[in-house]
Amino acid sequence: MSFESVGPTEVPENAHLIDVREDQEWAAGHAPNAQHIAASGLLENLDQLPEDGVLYIICRSGGRSAQVTQWLNQNGFDAINVTGGMDQWFMADLPLVSDDDSREPYVL
Repeated sequence: MSFESVGPTEVPENAHLIDVREDQEWAAGHAPNAQHIAASGLLENLDQLPEDGVLYIICRSGGRSAQVTQWLNQNGFDAINVTGGMDQWFMADLPLVSDDDSREPYVL
């Protein structure tokens, strides 16, 4: 099954961005307005996803997010994969925040 993909610079400013990386990856650095739902806990947290609107799914490099995007689309959600993930987000010099104020955010 195919699905739509966009690069990090193509994600709309007000997009509903879902970061599916694990907790330690999220804590190190993430997009400022992203929502964190780890891929490993997606099924238990489906109720946290909006029922309407497009979801942009991001991970570190695009592999996990591609799998999650495909699954979401097969199950009634409108999801778009963010190719290159947070690695490309960082390379594009897009904003990052961290859960640790004592150091600069980074992509883990």
